[in-house]
Amino acid sequence: MTHTERALLTESVHDTLREQIFSGELPPGTPLSVPALAAKLNVSRTPVREAVQQLIYEGIAVYTRNAGAKVDSLDADSIRAVFEVREVLDGLAAFHATAAATHETVQQLKKMVQVQRELLDSPADQRRDSRLDLEFHTLIRETARNKPLSEALLRLDGQSHLYRSDMWSADLNRRLAVTEHERIVGAIESGDAVGARAAACAHVAGLLVRTTRM
Repeated sequence: MTHTERALLTESVHDTLREQIFSGELPPGTPLSVPALAAKLNVSRTPVREAVQQLIYEGIAVYTRNAGAKVDSLDADSIRAVFEVREVLDGLAAFHATAAATHETVQQLKKMVQVQRELLDSPADQRRDSRLDLEFHTLIRETARNKPLSEALLRLDGQSHLYRSDMWSADLNRRLAVTEHERIVGAIESGDAVGARAAACAHVAGLLVRTTRM
């Protein structure tokens, strides 16, 4: 296997594990045993080991001596701190994405939200819905063309999924999220950078309340 092939395999394993964590298939506290995961994913141990190391770097997993790696967990205070920073940075990403977005990008965002809206009539699927949410926010962050900002948000987004991963199972939460996404896209489409930032900030603030609400 070439270096490029190994890197692609590691990236694929990482994306799979990250998606399983976000969907709740691998909930907080789940051991990330390299041999077990390699057997489950039908790959060698090396890409799994490297993928788990990447999850640790991103703050999604934690390594404990004599216990190994496991999916990390956050308490209410920690998740509030994560969302407070994410609110500011996601607002900044939406602000800069507004000026940088092409007609094609706007159409992509509108299509994403349209798909999310249409899926509201079907049963909730945490894995699917969390993936679509991540793809939506990732496109906005990439459009902002600020690598440090995108990398910081990738880490924060991963951590924000560690608390109450069942948020995407509630019909009201799904509908509110889609409506908030539509407001962000509407502001970007109209060229309202200030409005896009406000809409993105309000979306993340609302997510925090709904995620931590008992």
